[in-house]
Amino acid sequence: MAGIATINLCSSSCFRSSSVSFLRKPSVLPMRIFPGTPMRNRFPKIFAFSSNDIKVGSNIEVDGAPWRVIEFLHVKPGKGAAFVRTKMRNYVTGNTVEKTFRAGSTITEANMMKETKQYTYKDGNQFVFMDLSTYEEIRLNASDVGDKTKWLKEGMDCNVLFWNGKVIDFELPITVKLTVVDVDPGLRGDTAQGGSKPATLDTGAVVNVPLFVNIGDDILVDTRTGQYMSRA
Repeated sequence: MAGIATINLCSSSCFRSSSVSFLRKPSVLPMRIFPGTPMRNRFPKIFAFSSNDIKVGSNIEVDGAPWRVIEFLHVKPGKGAAFVRTKMRNYVTGNTVEKTFRAGSTITEANMMKETKQYTYKDGNQFVFMDLSTYEEIRLNASDVGDKTKWLKEGMDCNVLFWNGKVIDFELPITVKLTVVDVDPGLRGDTAQGGSKPATLDTGAVVNVPLFVNIGDDILVDTRTGQYMSRA
């Protein structure tokens, strides 16, 4: 996934009564970029860890690029050295590859940080996220957002991911509340026996819901699986 984003600041006339400060404490990791700060102090120290510490969700740097581990398996063959087999996704390109690491080998942890931003609106082909403390805007192209757009609603808080100061991805909340805007009313069935039917939500996503769910109902959806959880 391409990690290209543009950053804008609202004009001072929009927020004359506000005191804009760049000393806001980040939501997850204590790192902000200050103009004039020496490059060596702008980013947290990159740590190395062992391949034995790899787990799902680990962020590592390989060949100068950031990767997220999505699968791993520690293998100890009868003959030969033990190793760790992984499947990784490149944050920048979105490509997924399999890579094997020798057990106990040193791996560099990717220089990642997260900050909470609010998705505010869509401007043409761009999705605008805002820091509600500094009013700083971050714009992601539709290609950067990808399939996540079907769960994205205005006013939703998301974690924006930075790598070496560049926006490379964002994370949706695990659970989102969406409204059913269309469902086949003829599919009623025996609710006591279960069953499901497709429903269209206000973001355009289509999920399978229980037969008792109707148009206008608010439901909770797991963004990781796209599955219905319950009525809100």
